[in-house]
Amino acid sequence: MPDKALAHGIFAYCSHSAVYRRNLRSYSAIRRAACRAAPASGTAKNHFAQPRAALSLTHTAVNPTFQHLLQLLRDRDPRAISGIVVGVVLLICIVAFLVRAFRPSPEEVERRRRERLATTGRITDGVIVDARTLSGEDSVSPTPEVLVYSYRLAGVTYNCAQDVSRLPEQVRGFRIDQPVQVRYDQRNPGNSVLVSESWTGLWQK
Repeated sequence: MPDKALAHGIFAYCSHSAVYRRNLRSYSAIRRAACRAAPASGTAKNHFAQPRAALSLTHTAVNPTFQHLLQLLRDRDPRAISGIVVGVVLLICIVAFLVRAFRPSPEEVERRRRERLATTGRITDGVIVDARTLSGEDSVSPTPEVLVYSYRLAGVTYNCAQDVSRLPEQVRGFRIDQPVQVRYDQRNPGNSVLVSESWTGLWQK
Protein backbone atom coordinates (compact mmCIF):
# COMPACT_ATOMS: atom_id res chain seq x y z
CA MET A 1 0.00 0.00 0.00
CA PRO A 2 2.74 2.47 0.80
CA ASP A 3 4.40 1.56 -2.43
CA LYS A 4 1.24 2.45 -4.34
CA ALA A 5 1.01 5.79 -2.55
CA LEU A 6 4.64 6.49 -3.25
CA ALA A 7 4.21 5.60 -6.89
CA HIS A 8 1.13 7.79 -7.07
CA GLY A 9 3.03 10.68 -5.51
CA ILE A 10 5.93 10.33 -7.92
CA PHE A 11 3.53 10.19 -10.86
CA ALA A 12 1.73 13.31 -9.65
CA TYR A 13 5.01 15.09 -9.13
CA CYS A 14 6.20 14.22 -12.61
CA SER A 15 2.87 15.28 -14.07
CA HIS A 16 2.97 18.59 -12.27
CA SER A 17 6.58 19.07 -13.33
CA ALA A 18 5.65 18.48 -16.95
CA VAL A 19 2.75 20.93 -16.70
CA TYR A 20 5.03 23.45 -15.02
CA ARG A 21 7.61 23.08 -17.77
CA ARG A 22 4.94 23.53 -20.41
CA ASN A 23 3.58 26.57 -18.61
CA LEU A 24 7.09 27.92 -18.20
CA ARG A 25 7.76 27.54 -21.91
CA SER A 26 4.47 29.25 -22.71
CA TYR A 27 5.25 32.06 -20.26
CA SER A 28 8.73 32.49 -21.75
CA ALA A 29 7.28 32.69 -25.26
CA ILE A 30 4.70 35.25 -24.14
CA ARG A 31 7.38 37.29 -22.38
CA ARG A 32 9.64 37.28 -25.46
CA ALA A 33 6.72 38.41 -27.61
CA ALA A 34 5.96 41.15 -25.11
CA CYS A 35 9.59 42.26 -25.11
CA ARG A 36 9.62 42.43 -28.89
CA ALA A 37 6.47 44.58 -28.81
CA ALA A 38 7.70 46.68 -25.87
CA PRO A 39 9.49 49.47 -27.87
CA ALA A 40 6.39 50.24 -29.91
CA SER A 41 4.09 50.14 -26.91
CA GLY A 42 6.60 52.11 -24.84
CA THR A 43 6.87 54.72 -27.54
CA ALA A 44 3.11 55.01 -27.74
CA LYS A 45 2.89 55.26 -23.97
CA ASN A 46 5.49 58.02 -23.85
CA HIS A 47 3.87 59.72 -26.78
CA PHE A 48 0.55 59.97 -25.01
CA ALA A 49 2.01 60.66 -21.57
CA GLN A 50 4.29 63.56 -22.62
CA PRO A 51 1.56 66.16 -23.29
CA ARG A 52 0.10 65.44 -19.86
CA ALA A 53 3.47 66.08 -18.23
CA ALA A 54 3.95 69.29 -20.22
CA LEU A 55 0.46 70.40 -19.30
CA SER A 56 1.13 69.69 -15.63
CA LEU A 57 4.40 71.64 -15.76
CA THR A 58 2.75 74.57 -17.46
CA HIS A 59 -0.09 74.51 -14.97
CA THR A 60 2.26 74.61 -11.99
CA ALA A 61 4.39 77.35 -13.57
CA VAL A 62 1.48 79.78 -13.97
CA ASN A 63 1.37 82.60 -11.46
CA PRO A 64 -1.25 81.87 -8.78
CA THR A 65 -2.56 85.43 -9.06
CA PHE A 66 -3.07 84.97 -12.79
CA GLN A 67 -4.84 81.68 -12.14
CA HIS A 68 -7.10 83.47 -9.69
CA LEU A 69 -7.92 86.12 -12.27
CA LEU A 70 -8.69 83.46 -14.84
CA GLN A 71 -10.95 81.70 -12.37
CA LEU A 72 -12.77 84.95 -11.65
CA LEU A 73 -13.26 85.52 -15.38
CA ARG A 74 -14.61 82.00 -15.76
CA ASP A 75 -17.03 82.60 -12.91
CA ARG A 76 -17.96 85.92 -14.58
CA ASP A 77 -18.18 87.81 -11.33
CA PRO A 78 -19.31 91.35 -12.35
CA ARG A 79 -17.49 92.96 -9.45
CA ALA A 80 -14.26 91.21 -10.31
CA ILE A 81 -14.51 92.18 -13.98
CA SER A 82 -15.28 95.80 -13.03
CA GLY A 83 -12.26 95.85 -10.72
CA ILE A 84 -10.00 94.53 -13.46
CA VAL A 85 -11.27 97.13 -15.95
CA VAL A 86 -10.78 99.94 -13.43
CA GLY A 87 -7.27 98.70 -12.67
CA VAL A 88 -6.34 98.62 -16.36
CA VAL A 89 -7.70 102.14 -16.90
CA LEU A 90 -5.77 103.45 -13.89
CA LEU A 91 -2.59 101.79 -15.14
CA ILE A 92 -3.00 103.40 -18.57
CA CYS A 93 -3.58 106.81 -16.97
CA ILE A 94 -0.48 106.47 -14.80
CA VAL A 95 1.69 105.46 -17.77
CA ALA A 96 0.34 108.37 -19.86
CA PHE A 97 1.02 110.80 -17.01
CA LEU A 98 4.59 109.58 -16.61
CA VAL A 99 5.22 109.81 -20.35
CA ARG A 100 3.93 113.37 -20.46
CA ALA A 101 5.79 114.33 -17.30
CA PHE A 102 9.16 113.19 -18.62
CA ARG A 103 8.60 114.31 -22.22
CA PRO A 104 10.24 117.68 -22.92
CA SER A 105 7.98 120.60 -23.76
CA PRO A 106 8.07 122.25 -27.20
CA GLU A 107 9.95 125.19 -25.67
CA GLU A 108 12.58 122.84 -24.27
CA VAL A 109 12.91 121.06 -27.61
CA GLU A 110 13.47 124.40 -29.35
CA ARG A 111 16.01 125.48 -26.74
CA ARG A 112 17.97 122.28 -27.23
CA ARG A 113 17.92 122.80 -30.99
CA ARG A 114 19.28 126.33 -30.61
CA GLU A 115 22.07 125.23 -28.31
CA ARG A 116 23.04 122.30 -30.51
CA LEU A 117 23.29 124.47 -33.61
CA ALA A 118 25.09 127.22 -31.66
CA THR A 119 27.82 124.78 -30.66
CA THR A 120 28.04 122.39 -33.62
CA GLY A 121 26.52 124.26 -36.58
CA ARG A 122 28.56 125.70 -39.42
CA ILE A 123 28.62 129.46 -39.93
CA THR A 124 27.64 131.32 -43.09
CA ASP A 125 26.70 134.88 -43.95
CA GLY A 126 23.10 135.99 -44.11
CA VAL A 127 20.85 139.02 -43.88
CA ILE A 128 17.75 139.97 -41.89
CA VAL A 129 14.84 140.54 -44.27
CA ASP A 130 11.87 141.09 -41.94
CA ALA A 131 10.62 141.28 -38.34
CA ARG A 132 7.20 139.97 -37.31
CA THR A 133 5.00 139.04 -34.39
CA LEU A 134 4.06 135.45 -33.57
CA SER A 135 0.72 136.02 -35.28
CA GLY A 136 2.52 136.91 -38.54
CA GLU A 137 2.01 140.68 -38.49
CA ASP A 138 4.77 143.21 -39.16
CA SER A 139 6.60 144.30 -36.03
CA VAL A 140 8.15 147.68 -35.28
CA SER A 141 9.27 146.72 -31.79
CA PRO A 142 12.99 146.90 -30.97
CA THR A 143 12.62 143.33 -29.68
CA PRO A 144 10.44 141.51 -32.23
CA GLU A 145 9.07 138.05 -31.62
CA VAL A 146 10.14 136.58 -34.98
CA LEU A 147 13.10 137.43 -37.17
CA VAL A 148 13.05 136.43 -40.84
CA TYR A 149 16.48 135.99 -42.42
CA SER A 150 18.02 134.67 -45.61
CA TYR A 151 21.28 132.94 -46.52
CA ARG A 152 22.71 131.18 -49.55
CA LEU A 153 24.52 127.83 -49.71
CA ALA A 154 25.80 126.04 -52.83
CA GLY A 155 23.65 128.16 -55.10
CA VAL A 156 20.50 127.59 -53.02
CA THR A 157 18.82 130.44 -51.12
CA TYR A 158 17.22 129.60 -47.78
CA ASN A 159 14.59 131.87 -46.24
CA CYS A 160 14.05 131.00 -42.57
CA ALA A 161 12.30 132.46 -39.56
CA GLN A 162 13.22 132.05 -35.89
CA ASP A 163 11.11 132.63 -32.81
CA VAL A 164 13.21 135.00 -30.69
CA SER A 165 10.47 136.01 -28.24
CA ARG A 166 12.38 134.34 -25.39
CA LEU A 167 15.66 136.06 -26.31
CA PRO A 168 14.78 139.79 -26.36
CA GLU A 169 18.22 140.91 -25.17
CA GLN A 170 19.93 138.99 -27.96
CA VAL A 171 18.09 140.81 -30.76
CA ARG A 172 17.80 144.31 -29.32
CA GLY A 173 19.15 146.89 -31.75
CA PHE A 174 18.65 144.86 -34.94
CA ARG A 175 17.69 146.45 -38.24
CA ILE A 176 16.25 145.27 -41.53
CA ASP A 177 18.86 144.40 -44.20
CA GLN A 178 21.43 143.98 -41.43
CA PRO A 179 24.20 141.48 -42.34
CA VAL A 180 24.29 138.60 -39.88
CA GLN A 181 25.91 135.25 -39.31
CA VAL A 182 23.83 132.09 -39.40
CA ARG A 183 24.65 128.71 -37.92
CA TYR A 184 23.17 125.77 -39.85
CA ASP A 185 23.13 121.99 -39.77
CA GLN A 186 25.45 120.62 -42.44
CA ARG A 187 23.24 117.57 -42.97
CA ASN A 188 20.11 119.72 -43.18
CA PRO A 189 21.04 123.23 -44.32
CA GLY A 190 17.47 124.46 -43.86
CA ASN A 191 17.79 123.85 -40.11
CA SER A 192 19.50 126.98 -38.86
CA VAL A 193 19.58 129.50 -36.04
CA LEU A 194 20.26 133.22 -35.87
CA VAL A 195 20.62 133.61 -32.10
CA SER A 196 20.65 131.38 -29.01
CA GLU A 197 21.16 131.71 -25.27
CA SER A 198 24.94 131.45 -25.69
CA TRP A 199 25.54 132.86 -29.18
CA THR A 200 24.27 135.59 -31.49
CA GLY A 201 24.81 136.10 -35.18
CA LEU A 202 23.82 139.75 -35.14
CA TRP A 203 26.82 141.98 -35.77
CA GLN A 204 26.76 144.42 -32.91
CA LYS A 205 28.24 147.89 -33.44
